[in-house]
Amino acid sequence: MRKVSFAEFGGPDVLQVIDAEEPHAGPGQVRISVRAAGVNPVDWRIREGQFQFQKTHPVDLPAGVGQDAAGVVDEVGEDVEGIEAGDPVFGRGSSTYAEFAVLDSWARIPEGLTFEEAAGYPSVGETALRIMREVGVRPGQTLLVSGASGGVGSTVLQIARDRGITVIGTAGAKNQDYLRGLGALATTYGDGWVGRVRKLGDVDAALDLAGSGVIRELVELTGSPQKVISIGDLGAPALGVRFSGVSGDKAAALAEVADLIARGRLHIPVEKSYTLAEAAAAHTDSRAGHTRGRRVMVI
Repeated sequence: MRKVSFAEFGGPDVLQVIDAEEPHAGPGQVRISVRAAGVNPVDWRIREGQFQFQKTHPVDLPAGVGQDAAGVVDEVGEDVEGIEAGDPVFGRGSSTYAEFAVLDSWARIPEGLTFEEAAGYPSVGETALRIMREVGVRPGQTLLVSGASGGVGSTVLQIARDRGITVIGTAGAKNQDYLRGLGALATTYGDGWVGRVRKLGDVDAALDLAGSGVIRELVELTGSPQKVISIGDLGAPALGVRFSGVSGDKAAALAEVADLIARGRLHIPVEKSYTLAEAAAAHTDSRAGHTRGRRVMVI
């Protein structure tokens, strides 16, 4: 089978499409014929070696790329119930930029969702649910989301709206209407952004999604580092802010995501699609940020 792999840490040019042996489902796993794979910032962070001195994403080289995928089940491992070959699913696993991938957690694709769309949900859905829980924001409160137009931000905004949480979101000028369409109070980042946020309201909690060096300001706006969570700035702990990088109950999160989609409460657009041969371009674009929704690989 074809898959994207890298044999050394580095820039996008280290990615190669290679011929590899097909993986097989072990106990508690399923294998899918991949139709699409989600592109996430963690993919290029791993490729660059950013996590090599942490325990969250250990990598042995050569390594495959990708955690999210959607496709059709073609192998069911031992102790797996309620799913069978031929079922369309989306979920999380490893080396998903490939023609076949093994998933450790999954959910059935909600009716009406394409494989391309479904591939964009697993990691961003789990991450959004996890960091909202960790930051402790409650209905009736106001949440500030820095870097709100990407996949995780788009998901947070919609979950917050469903829960009765007010969101102030920062993004580039071209994405202001997009944020408002998701129910957020929107403003731009850049010079004077703290003052613009204050004009929109008091902030009870904040999420740093872009890692753009705003941790100190988020602490200032919330009044405490305990009220801020980052998924984008590895230096956040030095300022007393938690960096959230370890997934929780992925199967439960996927089930909740599927329910939100089925109820029409969550929709994440696919901004751009790529082929396996365009993996380097996908990583370059993802790293540049300014995403509106999701980027996916189409197999």
